[in-house]
Amino acid sequence: MSDEPITRVRITSPRTLAARSRTRRSNAAEIDELTRLGEVYVQSLMRAQLRLAGYVVLLLAVSLGLLPVLFQVLPVDHVHVLGVRLPWLLLGVVVYPWLLVLAWWYVRRAERNEAAFIELVDRREDAS
Repeated sequence: MSDEPITRVRITSPRTLAARSRTRRSNAAEIDELTRLGEVYVQSLMRAQLRLAGYVVLLLAVSLGLLPVLFQVLPVDHVHVLGVRLPWLLLGVVVYPWLLVLAWWYVRRAERNEAAFIELVDRREDAS
């Protein structure tokens, strides 16, 4: 062997400048770039979340909106519980736990919608 250093030779394919075949894009890339397919996915999630918000607002409006009707129909104005009139007790104490229950339910359902969306996207990617 000689003491000369070995020179490296770069070997390239003559097809390096040829057009590459188009690779299939992932659904996550479709969503990130908001292509037509990604837009459909995002719109489906937004519709589900909007529908859920509508249910919560409707439930809140019906449950709390009917309290004044209840106060007019039933003679609860003169009923006292622990020295406090019942309408004030309902409005000042009972309403807040109800709001917390609605908020908890909304968050759980919204997270479930998002999990279903992620599962749909992953399942579509695995099927391709």
